[in-house]
Amino acid sequence: MPLRQYAYFALFSRHISADDMTFQLGITPDEVTVRGSRFTEPTAVPVDHSWMVVCREPGLRVDEQITRILNRLQPHTDRICDLTGQLARTGGGAVLHIVRYFNDTDQAHPGAADAPSLLGWHLDRNVLDFLSATGAELDIDEYDMAGAEDAR
Repeated sequence: MPLRQYAYFALFSRHISADDMTFQLGITPDEVTVRGSRFTEPTAVPVDHSWMVVCREPGLRVDEQITRILNRLQPHTDRICDLTGQLARTGGGAVLHIVRYFNDTDQAHPGAADAPSLLGWHLDRNVLDFLSATGAELDIDEYDMAGAEDAR
């Protein structure tokens, strides 16, 4: 089954910009969003500022992608905890987000026949401790990309 997936750790806030988060953490994010940047007409929609460290490397299981992310973040756990505490007081926070697209036949899958199975994954104690320490939520989105005629 064709499967595309990625994971990211994000900090989000309606009040603190991604640039300010970067300054406080001393870590350059892979991606950012700016509040109100998605829609400007008729008025700005209150989209959160977000700061993200992302792993989109194909061929890795979700737990392997998460390990890559945490390898970058764990040396900075204390600063992340301080910032997530500040964000939480104003309605922001942290999230480990996993996105999976099943039956994704619209994407190229070179070497798919030789690829390991990406089904099944787990969160080990190290990941759970990091999520707990930073107050991060776990959000998993899974989408079946098969058309209605394929689902029969």
